[in-house]
Amino acid sequence: MSFFSAEALQPGVADLAGLLCASGQVAHFARRAARLSVVVDEAWRRDALAEAFAERGIDPEVGVSDEEHPLVRTAFRTDLIGLAGAWTRGAAKAVPVGLALDGAALRLWALAAGRWVENGYLLGLDPEAPETHEPLVQAVTRIGLPAGLLGVRGGGPGLRLTGRRRIGRLVELVGRVPSPAAEPYWPG
Repeated sequence: MSFFSAEALQPGVADLAGLLCASGQVAHFARRAARLSVVVDEAWRRDALAEAFAERGIDPEVGVSDEEHPLVRTAFRTDLIGLAGAWTRGAAKAVPVGLALDGAALRLWALAAGRWVENGYLLGLDPEAPETHEPLVQAVTRIGLPAGLLGVRGGGPGLRLTGRRRIGRLVELVGRVPSPAAEPYWPG
C-alpha cells in the first residue's frame, strides 16, 4: 500500500478537494461559512459520497438537483472556508496553485466522476470550468499519473489515464471498490 493511498490516510475535510476537481461547487455565506455540493450521474455515487462525508465528520444532505440528478452537499460550515477560498478566484472556480493531490482526494474524484472509457480510465472534469482542466492535468502528472485531456467529443471533459502502470498506480491510490454498484465504474 502506498503512503499516499486513500486507505493509508486519515480522512479529512481537505480531501473534499477531489470533488472540486470534478463538478463540485462551493458557495460562500458572508465569507464566514461555505457549502460544498456536487451533482452526480448515479445514485450509488451520491450514496458513496454521503458516506465519505460522514467519515469526515460532515452530515451530508442528499437529494436531487433541479435537473433530477442525484445531489450531495454539506451544510454551510466554517471549516470549509479555507477549501472554498483556495478553490475560488473572485466568483470563479479555480485550481489552487501547486495543488498536491493524494489518494483520498483522488478517491473522492473517482467517486464523483470516474469511469471507464475506450482505451482508459476517465476522471471527469467540470464542463462549466474549462480553465481548471489544464491545471488538473499538471496536478495529476506531479503525482505520477500523466493523463491526456479528453474533450467533449471524446466522452469528456476529463483526464484519461491509459496504460497498465498508470491505471495500476491509480488503483493503488484510490483503494477498494466502495460498493457492488460501483464495480463497473471503478478502476481495477
